[in-house]
Amino acid sequence: RPGTQIQATPPEVLAKLKARVTLVNTPVTVRDSNGAMIHDLDEQDFRVTDNGVPQRITHFEVGGDPISLVILAETSSRVEPFLPQLRKTGILFTEQVMGPEAEAAVIGFDNGVKTLQGFTRSHDAIQSAFAALNTGESDLHLFDAMAAGVEMLSGRRKPTKETPAPGRRVLLILSEALDTGSESRLGEVLRRAQLENITIFSVGLSTTRAELQAKPRQNAPVPMTPPGTFGMPGPPGTAPTTGGGTSGGIDLIALAQVLVEHTKSAATQHSLEVGAAATGGAYYSTFKGRSIESAIDEIGGELHSQYVISYSPASRSDEGQDFGYHQISVSLVPDKASGKKVTTRPGYYIPPPGS
Repeated sequence: RPGTQIQATPPEVLAKLKARVTLVNTPVTVRDSNGAMIHDLDEQDFRVTDNGVPQRITHFEVGGDPISLVILAETSSRVEPFLPQLRKTGILFTEQVMGPEAEAAVIGFDNGVKTLQGFTRSHDAIQSAFAALNTGESDLHLFDAMAAGVEMLSGRRKPTKETPAPGRRVLLILSEALDTGSESRLGEVLRRAQLENITIFSVGLSTTRAELQAKPRQNAPVPMTPPGTFGMPGPPGTAPTTGGGTSGGIDLIALAQVLVEHTKSAATQHSLEVGAAATGGAYYSTFKGRSIESAIDEIGGELHSQYVISYSPASRSDEGQDFGYHQISVSLVPDKASGKKVTTRPGYYIPPPGS
């Protein structure tokens, strides 16, 4: 219900999450050597492996799957200077990100997490939720908000026998890369997001221009490359962020795997980037040059241009469970691969019994 305070999922519940993975959805972005997205590939052009085992593709779609979207909007007093701008972003989310068939919900968060708008297909309702945004306390519980968003999405578009691939689950974060006291840990949240086939996109807010002109804040979002450019391609499976799979010399894919396996939190200045890298989404910094509006527009363009590939991983063990980390690899057949960069989610982690 709008205005309802959301209780974060207890860490011990997330840490002990068990899963029999019967369906893996992996978003795939393919770009040419100039960074432009390629939309004309077919199912037979892709090869998928799970822990090195070739997989049979059971569902293939290019940008057309229906979407369940949760938007997390920072409402701490730190973003007060952005408030007029943030209140106008509702129409961008509805027109550029949702499209005609999606459902969306809005969560606001500072030191608490509140549902501002439950799931709806109404564009007017989403726009009204943003138009009514107000700021609160200066503390920021980003990881608790992410946990709440993952919890909301986990109940949407569940596979059934009739519709084994019923659509996409997307978490879109509009926030600083800062957490000042969440009970949830980033690794716990990302582990569950991976198991629930949730893709995370984020717009990294920097605070006021006055701060930019003064001494840079230590935990401010880090620009990865100049706006609109793409860094050197990272290793297979790197996230389609604005700078490949690294930031400030940090391998985001490797960091995401460590966090997911050990359910820990990362240095907050990389949390939004790691979330995107871990789930096959994208991170856009507004620290220098890129506006909030252009970042949302780019996310909409990428979301609706991604290929979505689904498969049902076959177990390699007699007990029917493959515990541990599963590495996903998506590649193109040799005659389609030249000059193209493929990015996707790196994998998922199934915790062993008693963990």
